[in-house]
Amino acid sequence: MSATDLVTPYREFFQIIVADSEPLLKRAFRLRYQVYCEELGWEDPGAHNDHEERDVFDAASIHCLLVHRPSGLDAGTVRLVRTWPGGPEPCLPLLMHYDPAGFLAGCHPARKTRGTFGEISRLALHERFRRRAGERETPEGHGVNLFQWGQDERRRFPHMALGLYLAAASIGLAEGMEGVYAMMEPRLARHLHFGGIYFEQIGAAVEFRGQRAPFYITRAALFERLPPPLFDLLAAIAEDLGLSLTEKAPLPAGEREQSPPH
Repeated sequence: MSATDLVTPYREFFQIIVADSEPLLKRAFRLRYQVYCEELGWEDPGAHNDHEERDVFDAASIHCLLVHRPSGLDAGTVRLVRTWPGGPEPCLPLLMHYDPAGFLAGCHPARKTRGTFGEISRLALHERFRRRAGERETPEGHGVNLFQWGQDERRRFPHMALGLYLAAASIGLAEGMEGVYAMMEPRLARHLHFGGIYFEQIGAAVEFRGQRAPFYITRAALFERLPPPLFDLLAAIAEDLGLSLTEKAPLPAGEREQSPPH
């Protein structure tokens, strides 16, 4: 993967923006409604008469939209749920569905200081970008060809979720978080490992819309293991989001010098 250029196809086909206005938030919520309510049936459409899928964590979150440049289509969305002292309980979405007894020792969010962590949540891709084998059954569209390189549009920038995870991670880094949680399928975590994003499984998998488990990644683990192509992509995404990251990824032997995103 070290010779792969991900920034050029990302710049050509996509842009990630912060949904920081009501019109942009509505676009994110409508895409979530389409994916979670209409396509997957995971949420009750009748509970969202405005065709906008929202929940109690949205007010505490920073939301992103992945925009497909050629069409102007909203290709995907993700949010980073923030925590703060004295905030609501539970403080993270995954705690709504996961038995606290399932966490490994010391890994429950209650053991950490609020404000130092968040959760990557509500990642959803437009159905147009979930058309390959095995992709339609999940909101993030992780099929069997997640990191299959080629020349067509989807393979040149191989997986939209990759960019959205990096977007949420860059927001957490910019906010000074020590790490972020995510509730995901172990299969998706393995795919992300292959790409150089090392989420650590911190609890047993449970049946919740498929096999899912809690994962956590620290800022140190992200910077230490992110390969140069993904670090360059992280920098490009952070630039789109108007973020400044201050740490720098170490380089494998022989790799060119990397510059931190500004």
